[in-house]
Amino acid sequence: MTYTKYSASGNDFIIFHTFNKQDYSKKAISLCNRTQGIGADGLIVLIPNKTYDFEWLFYNSDGSTALMCANGTRACAHYAYNNNLTKCTMSFQTGAGIIYSEVSGDIVQTQLTKHQVIKEDFKEYGYTWSLIDTGVPHLVCIVEDLDNFDINLCVKMRQKYNANVNFVQVKNKKLFVRTFEKGVEAETLACGTGMVACFIRTNELFLVENEVFVYPKSKEELSIRLENDKLYLKGKVKKVFVTQI
Repeated sequence: MTYTKYSASGNDFIIFHTFNKQDYSKKAISLCNRTQGIGADGLIVLIPNKTYDFEWLFYNSDGSTALMCANGTRACAHYAYNNNLTKCTMSFQTGAGIIYSEVSGDIVQTQLTKHQVIKEDFKEYGYTWSLIDTGVPHLVCIVEDLDNFDINLCVKMRQKYNANVNFVQVKNKKLFVRTFEKGVEAETLACGTGMVACFIRTNELFLVENEVFVYPKSKEELSIRLENDKLYLKGKVKKVFVTQI
């Protein structure tokens, strides 16, 4: 099999395409292992779809599935275009719904599925939280200093709410985000749906405009835009390498 490793703002993925729709959870665990495999946050498998350009199967590094991964959509869109599976504008099926992406060089923009605010302004452990579903559920906490990011607290909140945990700081009308990601069970360098959840909350509070630059732990710059009630995430992706196993 030929596998391609991608990085999307620090989120890394192993991607391949096949005609066989089956359970790849065990393969995800072995391939994503960072000491005995290729190493990645997740595995993305592209399969044919009669209605859209393709369908994806998404697995976290622990073998669990996820309905959505925004950075993953950007990586797989670039992969699909560069492997002649689709044109530069495309639509594809995910567990969260239909995703629309556009590739321009190494820049990929994804239009996300409609979000849902599940719970707002509740206090736990001295912080104020919101729970927002942007394809997957995210806890959002606005802080004045990202050094307040506490892994032990993240573990507790992640387990209680079965959600990703995000701390966001607003500085000079820009967003700076750190995310503890479900399925990886650790802080990741970036999380697209997490950054979007942070944007939704801070935009609701008029802390940022309808278009904003956002910086995850990787410090790579992305932009998020709200236009006609639709959310767009845009940023660079990188093909790291291709290998055969």
